[in-house]
Amino acid sequence: MSEAWIIDACRTPRGIGKKGKGALADQHPQHLGATVLKAIAERNSLNTADVDDIIFGTSSQRGQQGGDLARMAALDAGYDPRSSGVTLDRFCGSGITSVNLAAASIMSGMEDVVIGGGCEMMSTFGQDPSQSPFIDSDNLRLRERHPQPHQGVCADAIATLEGIDREAVDNLAVVSQQRAAHAIANGYFSKSLIPVYRPDGSLALDHEEFPRPNTTLASLSELKASFGALADYPLTESGVTYRSLVNTVYPDLEINHVHHAGNSSGVVDGAAAILLTSPTYARANGMKPRARIVAMANMGDSPTLMLNGPVPAARKVLAKAGMQLSDIDLFEINEAFAVVAEKFIRDLKLDRDKVNVNGGAMALGHPIGATGSILIGTLLDELERRDKQFGLVTMCAAGGMAPAIIIERI
Repeated sequence: MSEAWIIDACRTPRGIGKKGKGALADQHPQHLGATVLKAIAERNSLNTADVDDIIFGTSSQRGQQGGDLARMAALDAGYDPRSSGVTLDRFCGSGITSVNLAAASIMSGMEDVVIGGGCEMMSTFGQDPSQSPFIDSDNLRLRERHPQPHQGVCADAIATLEGIDREAVDNLAVVSQQRAAHAIANGYFSKSLIPVYRPDGSLALDHEEFPRPNTTLASLSELKASFGALADYPLTESGVTYRSLVNTVYPDLEINHVHHAGNSSGVVDGAAAILLTSPTYARANGMKPRARIVAMANMGDSPTLMLNGPVPAARKVLAKAGMQLSDIDLFEINEAFAVVAEKFIRDLKLDRDKVNVNGGAMALGHPIGATGSILIGTLLDELERRDKQFGLVTMCAAGGMAPAIIIERI
């Protein structure tokens, strides 16, 4: 079986995902995707006619984000029409899955050049609780078999079950902001960051727009928990709520609501692209690899708690690689909510100084379909900066899933 090599990775800055406030919110998602695809080709003198496929993660595939965003973004970027494209949805895990599938295509020997990545315009396609994909009044059978609440309510339920209190999740949020601020100030993201220009050539955004570096425990303590009222939001005429869905499986659980805007992932817009090739293609075209794919895994877990997949996914991908936790130099676990990262660290007994060392989604934001690819690129940059070897990336995904990947710096 062939190896899959990462040649390069790039991403846009993350813009605040609100119309009228975010610098990227008025851009077409195809333009955002085209920005990173154009950059990855130009940075590597890539003949786009050689690109076998472009695999993008995009979770909300409707409106401007519908119609196979990967293909449309490639055409917008000026790629040769022979370079194909496909768009997938594994909710928050889409950006890891796109890279994993790109790597699998190369490792199987079927393809030589594949770009994995993702794009998500949260400013346009944020979820309305009344239109949750997990609540379908016409599919009572699935709802009764696998109750699936809102992710924020799941986060609070997990925190309650695990005995993780408000102070712990707020502490982690402050650390995320501090680390992100330090990384930005020292240029740790500059290698992969691609400025976004409007179609008229004017600059839209060239820096991270979401971080709040002045965040403190005191300022977070003033924020009211966000998901208590949402837990009781009426979803059907029969009175089904997110709280009742949790209590279907955990009837005695009284949820302690600890998450809020400050310790949950930020709503942002963004895109990312990762160029992968076979060793044969790279050598023939004078491309220097930055990393190789060591192992990949997918894991399912409780749809009702929804966010607990990363720990078993990490264990599974380590087993596939024949590695131990101690072999991994750096970890990236998406901070969908603080409890996800906190539980990951506690359950695996990790050194906190090896996890999300440059901050995470609580500080930088989470453009759903792009985040996994962003994390892989961020991890690679940091492995190089620290002269380290192995990194592991994983993240929770709606429906109770988690993809994972281990890379080795070359």
